[in-house]
Amino acid sequence: MTEANNLLALLQRPLEPTFLPKDDGKTVIDVPDDFLTDRYRPIGAELQSRFSSDAEQRIPIRSTAPPDLSFADGIDRRGPFSLFIPKHREAAATLITLFMNQPDVQTLMSVATYSRDRVNPVLFQYALAVAIQHRPDTKDVNIPSIVSLFPDQFVDPAVFPKLREEGSVVQRANRMVIDIPPNYTASDREEEQRLAYFREDIGVNMHHWHWHLVYPGDGPDSVVRKDRRGELFYYMHSQLIARYNIERFCNRLARVKNLSNLREPIPEAYFPKMIRSSNARSYPGRHANITLQDVNRVDNNTNVQVNDLERWRDRILEAIDQGFVLDTQGNRITLDETRGIDILGDIVEASSLSPNQRLYGSLHNMGHNVIAYIHDPDYRYLEDYGVMGDVTTAMRDPIFYRWHGLIDQIFRRFKDSLTPYTSSDLTFPGVTVNSVGVQLNGANTPPNVLLTYWQRSQVNLASGLDFGPEGNVFASFTHLQHAPFAFRVEINNDTGAVRRGTLRIWLAPKVDERGTPLTFQEQRTYFVEMDTSTVTLNPGVNTIVRRSDQSSVTIPYERTFRAVGNTTQPSDPNALAQFRFCGCGWPQHMLIPKGAAGDGVEFDIFAMVTDYTLDAVDQTSDTLGPCDDAHSFCGLRDKLYPDRRAMGFPFDRKVEASVATLQDFVTPNSNMRTNSLRVRYTNKLIARA
Repeated sequence: MTEANNLLALLQRPLEPTFLPKDDGKTVIDVPDDFLTDRYRPIGAELQSRFSSDAEQRIPIRSTAPPDLSFADGIDRRGPFSLFIPKHREAAATLITLFMNQPDVQTLMSVATYSRDRVNPVLFQYALAVAIQHRPDTKDVNIPSIVSLFPDQFVDPAVFPKLREEGSVVQRANRMVIDIPPNYTASDREEEQRLAYFREDIGVNMHHWHWHLVYPGDGPDSVVRKDRRGELFYYMHSQLIARYNIERFCNRLARVKNLSNLREPIPEAYFPKMIRSSNARSYPGRHANITLQDVNRVDNNTNVQVNDLERWRDRILEAIDQGFVLDTQGNRITLDETRGIDILGDIVEASSLSPNQRLYGSLHNMGHNVIAYIHDPDYRYLEDYGVMGDVTTAMRDPIFYRWHGLIDQIFRRFKDSLTPYTSSDLTFPGVTVNSVGVQLNGANTPPNVLLTYWQRSQVNLASGLDFGPEGNVFASFTHLQHAPFAFRVEINNDTGAVRRGTLRIWLAPKVDERGTPLTFQEQRTYFVEMDTSTVTLNPGVNTIVRRSDQSSVTIPYERTFRAVGNTTQPSDPNALAQFRFCGCGWPQHMLIPKGAAGDGVEFDIFAMVTDYTLDAVDQTSDTLGPCDDAHSFCGLRDKLYPDRRAMGFPFDRKVEASVATLQDFVTPNSNMRTNSLRVRYTNKLIARA
């Protein structure tokens, strides 16, 4: 391991003392005696010799002046940590700054080692991971999958005793894989359980966590201030809502009802069946028909009233209608069509980039808190927050999609206030898309038919089983999967010269849960991005083939569930670079909707080619680089967002009233084409090869 990669040892088994062996017993961190906590300092010499005898590698830690960690006081080391709680966010920002300010990797290793056993482990993991992502001297260090480090955030707790028993009793070579049941939070009597495969998917929830890791809301300005950050907050979450609603249609459920009325009872219940490893307490459930209440949590100084949320929402809506927001000095900031959505994204999320947090509040974050504490708003019963209080677990709860439906509704109010795109915005003179379709891999497969099924995969949880057995401990889980396929687009270039274009491929449902056709004004809000790529168009006919695993939205299974430890890192430099920032991305296995059995579900596929000279941004390099997998959702590391157009283009704005169908939208523009495809679901379970 390089010096920078030594930091990875600090991320493993987060609740164990730092001096315990890492990397399956092969690595020991030589903690200075004065770095040991009060509990272990009197027996430091004995501990170091006891746990380091079989180590193949020793990481020496330089003794340094201990940092002041008083900012983390009040966040129990064995308690929960949430990025939605202001006190916790402030502590995370301070710890990130501490790690970012260290002059070199060796000093960072020392400061992080001292901090690790003294602050909350989730706080530590988050802050160190953010620092590693953003320091120039550690950007080649991969951030391991969080499911490997905190499996309790994703996995049915019933499997942990089995995992520990198997790991403790059975030799490594003979250990069985412990199966995680696919549906363990509710029975089929609960109709919302039809969507459990989406809401509780490990890859989906890890995407949400990793996105917030790449785009932290607080911290040093150099970490938070990224190109079009606020707009990306809007777009990524808007796409989540669209994808979820499509899955609901596939399962004969109506679209999400936005949480517009914060005073009415919430009919959706949720019981997560999860236990926090830090304090062995369960995530609280929520009964049906509970009403939101004012929160006054003396344990972490979180105080917010329901009418605070209503007031902040109304002020933001008023600003949208007026066309400007006010900064802290009372100056007007125009919400124009270029920067408006970006400014609103910072305001709604309430990142540190918000121009006036006192006036516009913290709508998104505090909304999560009010819902997360609905069962114990005043700490009367000493209960911690529910799953809505954690970015790793929030997407499991049906209420997440109702809350973010409201957030998306606010953004769409602004988008709908913009002038519809003109013909010059949409066309690409001289370029015609002749056809678009999809084709499954393999011979004799029917065109424009996609297949989904269940797949059983494995993940190694050993690095998250604190005080557990050494060696690999695997669990298997079931998730949706699709058969590999390719998009095929035929494009005619009549300009007489080589042209570059941006190929945009989208997918949308044709009908709702009742089989009623969607109007284009409805349908455009359900378009989900499949792929965006730069293409070279030679004069004449060009056939563009984009494999499903090349999608600009997704990352492959191997990086979604990448393991901990240097033995899993590829040696090829380009492949190694993929281990970095590229952990952010929608999971490849969830690229397309589930569809339905029998004849399947019919969708519209849409392809559009736009002029690259109008799309390109002024980058230091014209290439995306090795870390380009999921740039649609996650942007590019250390670069501008690689598309000048608005995120969601061309479906992010209203159209003229005369455009009633998708065909009406496409017909005037030769650079667009649409087709129909079907997604057929088969209730079969296939093990990953």
